[in-house]
Amino acid sequence: MAHLQLTPLAAGGGRGGADEMEEVALLGPESYDEEAAAAPGPEEEEGMRRVQVRVTGMTCSACTAAVEAAVSARRGVGGVAVSLLQSRARVVFDPALAKEEDIIEAIEDAGFEAELLPDSTVSQPKLQNTLSGQFRIGGMTCAACVNSVEGILKKLPGVKRAVVALATSLGEVEYDPSVISKDEIVQAIEDAGFEAALLQSSEQDKVLLGLMGLHTEVDVDILHDILKKMEGLRQFNVNLVLSEAEIVFDPEVVGLRSIVDTIEMESSGRLKAHVQNPYIRAASNDAQEASKMLHLLCSSLFLSHTDSPLVPLQQIPVFFIRMVCPRIHFTRSLLLMHLGPFYIGDLLKWILVSIVQFGVGKRFYVAAYRALRHGSTNMDVLVVLGTTASYVYSVCALLYGAFTGFHPPKYFETSAMIITFVLFGKYLEVLAKGRTSDAIKKLVELVPATALLLLKDKEGKYAAEKEIDASLIQPGDVLKVLPGSKVPADGTVVWGTSHVDESMVTGESAPISKEVSSIVIGGTMNLHGILHIQATKVGSGTVLSQIISLVETAQMSKAPIQKFADYVAGIFVPIVVTLSLVTFIAWFLCGSLGAYPNSWVDETSNCFVFSLMFSISVVVIACPCALGLATPTAVMVATGVGANHGVLVKGGDALERAQNVKYVIFDKTGTLTQGKATVTSTKVFSGIDLGDFLTLVASAEASSEHPLAKAILDYAFHFHFFGKLPSSKDDIKKRKQQILSQWLLEVAEFSALPGKGVQCLINGKKILVGNRTLITENGINIPEEAESFLVDLELNAKTGVLVAYDSELIGSIGMTDPLKREAVVVVEGLKKMGIYPVMVTGDNWRTAQAVAKEVGIEDVRAEVMPAGKADVVRSLQKDGSVVAMVGDGINDSPALAAADVGMAIGAGTDIAIEAADYVLVRNNLEDVITAIDLSRKTFSRIRWNYFFAMAYNIIAIPVAAGALFPFTGLQMPPWLAGACMAFSSVSVDFVDR
Repeated sequence: MAHLQLTPLAAGGGRGGADEMEEVALLGPESYDEEAAAAPGPEEEEGMRRVQVRVTGMTCSACTAAVEAAVSARRGVGGVAVSLLQSRARVVFDPALAKEEDIIEAIEDAGFEAELLPDSTVSQPKLQNTLSGQFRIGGMTCAACVNSVEGILKKLPGVKRAVVALATSLGEVEYDPSVISKDEIVQAIEDAGFEAALLQSSEQDKVLLGLMGLHTEVDVDILHDILKKMEGLRQFNVNLVLSEAEIVFDPEVVGLRSIVDTIEMESSGRLKAHVQNPYIRAASNDAQEASKMLHLLCSSLFLSHTDSPLVPLQQIPVFFIRMVCPRIHFTRSLLLMHLGPFYIGDLLKWILVSIVQFGVGKRFYVAAYRALRHGSTNMDVLVVLGTTASYVYSVCALLYGAFTGFHPPKYFETSAMIITFVLFGKYLEVLAKGRTSDAIKKLVELVPATALLLLKDKEGKYAAEKEIDASLIQPGDVLKVLPGSKVPADGTVVWGTSHVDESMVTGESAPISKEVSSIVIGGTMNLHGILHIQATKVGSGTVLSQIISLVETAQMSKAPIQKFADYVAGIFVPIVVTLSLVTFIAWFLCGSLGAYPNSWVDETSNCFVFSLMFSISVVVIACPCALGLATPTAVMVATGVGANHGVLVKGGDALERAQNVKYVIFDKTGTLTQGKATVTSTKVFSGIDLGDFLTLVASAEASSEHPLAKAILDYAFHFHFFGKLPSSKDDIKKRKQQILSQWLLEVAEFSALPGKGVQCLINGKKILVGNRTLITENGINIPEEAESFLVDLELNAKTGVLVAYDSELIGSIGMTDPLKREAVVVVEGLKKMGIYPVMVTGDNWRTAQAVAKEVGIEDVRAEVMPAGKADVVRSLQKDGSVVAMVGDGINDSPALAAADVGMAIGAGTDIAIEAADYVLVRNNLEDVITAIDLSRKTFSRIRWNYFFAMAYNIIAIPVAAGALFPFTGLQMPPWLAGACMAFSSVSVDFVDR
């Protein structure tokens, strides 16, 4: 009621004068933003909004913790997850209390760069139960017209509420878009004799368009004029620098393709728009970041210098001078010349190193300042401390030598080479981060860039085709898919036959036959024939987009083991700084007290410098990055590998739990078995004719979605009509629908009883179709003959279905569901891995035990209702065991949710199963072993990563502090310590590979 406005009726209206008021909900732009922002995601509460932000400048777990703390402190933020490897933050917030700008500001205040990212190419709205649409209704003259329109609208299926205003000629309709479309509402109004058109709705999409030809302010003005005139656009923002436009529009009023076409047409071809793919844009940003880092590295390398024989081009600034001055002895003479009290060589070093320290190294100072300002520490703080100490000392030594004549050693090369090596490590790290997201890049590349749209002529026939951008496909479009090309969107085949390779999405290696009415998945490869498909899902609604979303979500999440790294990262820098101070004090005091011989100190040095070099080495060599990268790198690689094999992981916590699985519970029907039940035998126990018996059963089961019901219906249909059907498959389907509507008996009061069967009324008499429990609960006696028939079926791993009509058992049907060919091998494999397989089924004990014996499972739980499967899970969890549940995601949801690890199997075109932790896209049990093995290997790798990261710091810090110097005489110079630090973090990536 927040947006209701009272509007007076026009004078002379049929219902009264101006004092009478009527309710009209006028949907203003403000309400749209609120409603769209409040659309909850699967992990959000009602009224919360989710955004993704690209965060630049994070180097370790301490950085992610700083970002999380800064954003979480903002009012209205409900949750935040930060991924170091993806350089991305996902924030859930209340739009009534916080804005996107507040989140960006919080991240920037924490010392990092932030950029808001679109969730997908076109940010599709979240699923809503209802939409509110505002329609212009013409031709109404009085209150009777209003009542007529309202009455018509309220009778439409899917319409929840309808209010019509005579004064404004507007009507607001609240409707379910899954039941009725806005076009059908318009048609209903027009059929009643009025004119109708949709003005706007409560739904909105946001898209980022790239624009070719947008160069000047004049072009911006032209674009503004075009967009202002376009109906259905809520708001837009044009960025001339990036040649982009962000547009919020009403998809019920205007389509994305219409927006793009209108921009090009109205500008006479001057402006051309295309949808910006956020993944391609992210890859471009990664490439720019790598290029920027490489530029800084090259600049630092060119300007840096070291006297070490281990580094080629020992005097790079001198090398530059040599290029200018061809004679080497002249160069040497020049460097030894005096300029006032200074050597020219020392001044050149000072100038060049200052450029490196404060020019190239500016990013370290800025990041360190922002971190310290917010009470946190990170790798940048260590780099700044080490390089600044070396630089300040060298400057002081230079000035001291200039004014006293005594020239102590200077270590300008130390700070410059430390920055050079750190930048080298950062560059390798950027490249490594890019490689870890290869899985998502490969999935994104599956979608073709263009599609062939079929166009209709005036007679409604497809007369032409047009190549369009694949991102502009709209639901309902009919697309042509040529042999050897990829399917551009999820849809249904409306013409043609072919085979499609779906291995790149589902992992299923064998090509799948496609014909009319077959479902196709976007991104799959059409092999042979030409197909015409009607798009049903586009944008973020496609299977491929949901897979990408699942992989991204998994990579954004933190495994519980990551808490260890976060804790260590939080105290790492203070500990290292403390150790560095202790090192300096210890060496300096020992030297001052004569605890070690003077020969240890270089002749040109002194005790202070000797101690300082050890101290700087400690600061520089310490590296928290390897600890921070250990878990996310492994998780990203694992989720990518899993996605390539049809195993989708929903989070790092699920990945971690799966390594400790002790029990794997299998549902029988559709999991261990093929889920394709067939009737093997029928037996009638009364005088009823077999054909009449099958007609009764088929009529009762026609309204059920259970696999057994469909098998019975097919068997009864073929019993009656075998040999009477056309040869064409398409004609068979059409003829079957006609026959079913005429052949089946009328059913009343139908109800499905989970775990038991179905019941209904036929000809006023009650019919029961189900198991023993259903029959006995209704007080019907099972004759000995029927019991014997059932026992025989059950001992042969078949299921017996009993049928009672008018309180009398009239017959039984024997059914079988063959085991999957890999079931026995998978059960045996799990046993070898030390995992106990368990079978849970609602079937009877004899059938369950027969199937279990065939597959090799000893622990069987039979006659379990769907809700009781969760109790079985909890009973196995009592001793602390980790339990995995494998089901088809339909009636197994309670058990999947109760299990420590839920695995939904065979969910090829319905992967968004909220209850499961793993989605096994292929209907193959071998993926259960793949999922568990992937988890075990991943966390074995993580433990090795932690071992190497900890071992590196535990060994490297004492070595840098000079622990080996008294015994070996070897001292690690700070620049070499910087090189070790640079390679330590990227070693995690190489280990993972």
